[in-house]
Amino acid sequence: MDSLFGVYECSADAKGRVMLPVAFKKQLAKQLKGGFVMKRSIFSKSLELYPMATWNEMVKEVNKLNKFVKKNVEFIRMFNYGVVPVELDVSGRLLISKDLITFSGINKNIVMAAAGDRIEIWDTKAYEKFINDSTQDFEKLAEDVMGGIQPTPGE
Repeated sequence: MDSLFGVYECSADAKGRVMLPVAFKKQLAKQLKGGFVMKRSIFSKSLELYPMATWNEMVKEVNKLNKFVKKNVEFIRMFNYGVVPVELDVSGRLLISKDLITFSGINKNIVMAAAGDRIEIWDTKAYEKFINDSTQDFEKLAEDVMGGIQPTPGE
């Protein structure tokens, strides 16, 4: 799967249903029938939506961890905590479970933001705060993360 792109504002209804933006539907056309996995983000109070095939590849790596190492078992437990399979309903909506809504603080207004091979789902106010707070540090982060990468000869 190619990397996803785009940031879209959406609304969740009282039951936690939200329309997957048309642009994401187009980008994920081949993955729609396979369903998705939704989980808590590790580093923020947001959610992550993975196409099932992408999720299965990541879980293969996690399952390689030695289950006789306590730290690994604790990681696996927390990594899988709150993971739920989700499918689009006939109207093209995803249902966000009550526990994931509580974790993420999602209200009616949400943001769906592409993050490589997954979609992050944020409460709009939390997303705006995260972006505004992170913008000041992004220059240094970019240099730290990408500054040592050398271009391939011939580029």
